[in-house]
Amino acid sequence: MPKNILVVLCIVASFIWASVGTPGIATFYSSYIPSACYGNTPQGILIAAAGDAIWNNGAGCGKFYNVKCTGPRNPVPHPCTNSTVRVKIVDHCPGCQSTLDLSQPAFAKIANPVAGIINIDYC
Repeated sequence: MPKNILVVLCIVASFIWASVGTPGIATFYSSYIPSACYGNTPQGILIAAAGDAIWNNGAGCGKFYNVKCTGPRNPVPHPCTNSTVRVKIVDHCPGCQSTLDLSQPAFAKIANPVAGIINIDYC
């Protein structure tokens, strides 16, 4: 299947919440300056650091992902906001327990920051 078709399917899925996302884990962090991809050049506030699998030796730099909270990973009840956020990969999070380490504003769009760590679907 051509890559463009997969991208379109992922975007459509983010609107209709079809189950084509990849499951993962998200945490958040407050600063990505300097970042592994862009040095000291800011890339906005809806950004993320990639865990090793997405990072892929730097190939993940600049890629965009739609992220949706699917549930808690700790006792915080109902952390999800039932929203999605589109983030740009700007940094690497080597050895992280999370798939994506979101900026705090990105995390807050999809979950209560008090949760600290959540289950996600991303594409």
